[in-house]
Amino acid sequence: MRIGLAANRLHHEGPDSALFRWLRACQNGIRELGVELHAVGRTYDAIASTGPLESYPALKRYPYGREGGLMKLVAEVVGMGTPERTLDGAIYLIDPVDPSSVFPEAIALKRQCVIHGKPFISTVATARDWIEMERIHAGFAPDPGADDLHDFSNQTLALIAHDARKPQMLEFAAAHFDVLSQFAQRIGTGTTGQRLNELAWSRGWSREQEWIQRFQSGPLGGDAQIADRVLEHRCQRAIFFEDPHVARQHEADIQLLERAVTTVTDEAVCITAPGIAARWAQAAVLRRR
Repeated sequence: MRIGLAANRLHHEGPDSALFRWLRACQNGIRELGVELHAVGRTYDAIASTGPLESYPALKRYPYGREGGLMKLVAEVVGMGTPERTLDGAIYLIDPVDPSSVFPEAIALKRQCVIHGKPFISTVATARDWIEMERIHAGFAPDPGADDLHDFSNQTLALIAHDARKPQMLEFAAAHFDVLSQFAQRIGTGTTGQRLNELAWSRGWSREQEWIQRFQSGPLGGDAQIADRVLEHRCQRAIFFEDPHVARQHEADIQLLERAVTTVTDEAVCITAPGIAARWAQAAVLRRR
């Protein structure tokens, strides 16, 4: 696996910053999986100077961001025609108040990951979750250090989908209904929530009880309501199937939810690609066997 890696300055400027919290938690898994980390300049320099991946040959250096490093990651997520110039996804640990997090190349990195169905990982919790997911699929025993991420009975899950992605959300929920039902609570925005409730009732869920608590629709503030839950540490995981091909009149609300997730970087897991969500659900089942 080849994964692009970048972190805003706040997340790599000290040994206890987000980048190093992730590396300390997952360096064994990274080595087990042989993940190639294609790191933008300052992120690479921080890792090299601090040493959590000492003598790791699959750590690759890219130019500084100001020299086009992040732009190169975007191009290689799309694919440059050869395996060595194609990335399987990107980890970009975002500081939501860093201006560079809204530069065109930063926005394009996420958009191209979503378009191509590749993981876009923007929080420490999501990065930990992704490594554990890939470990499980590779046949490794569960890492006890990731048990907190799989304590579904004490977590709230947000399920959100844009109009063009609603059929995929319904397919995902139908295929993995038992896993999603393990969460203490599920929340969602208006129309998606109603369709998911109808699905649950058709599967035998009591009609006297909503399977998913519905907030407002996205354009009417549902994303903001869920963002508030995230910030209050009352929503630990979001599966958000975005449609990157349409103009979004409520763009600011969507960005609000994304910023909330990155604000609580150690606590919130966010998955944006249907294929990755399915792979996570499959790993959750395998991990409990």
